[in-house]
Amino acid sequence: MTAAMTVRIAPGDEFDKCLALRYAVFVDEQKVPIDLERDAYDAAALHLLGEVGGTPMGTARVVFQDDYAKVGRVCVTQAARGTGLGKKLMQEAIAQAKAKTGVRRVILQAQLTALGFYEALGFVAHGGIVMDAGIEHRDMELILP
Repeated sequence: MTAAMTVRIAPGDEFDKCLALRYAVFVDEQKVPIDLERDAYDAAALHLLGEVGGTPMGTARVVFQDDYAKVGRVCVTQAARGTGLGKKLMQEAIAQAKAKTGVRRVILQAQLTALGFYEALGFVAHGGIVMDAGIEHRDMELILP
């Protein structure tokens, strides 16, 4: 039997779980400097927490601005990669954007290695390669129906 996989909005008192996941993936695994991993958007963002069998294994955040939602800090632990948890996180982020009045598009900056993942969800890359924390990224956008 496969462990239950859930994605939910993380209440404020569970933000530390999201941070622990982000640090494990971005700081420890990808060597992103710790001072670049946190930013001012964390305070206003909607944080999603993905769990497998009740264990936190993925997170993402959504920042609402003007007519768009910016998804970022999407990560899944090595143990949960390939399980569909990342897709469930993104589907929930998109659902949250659709539910917000006035939001017409979802944007993000994808690591080059993840372009195919986001394209499969309907995102379209545009512009050139940009560097963020020493990692190559491209801007992507999903126009909401």
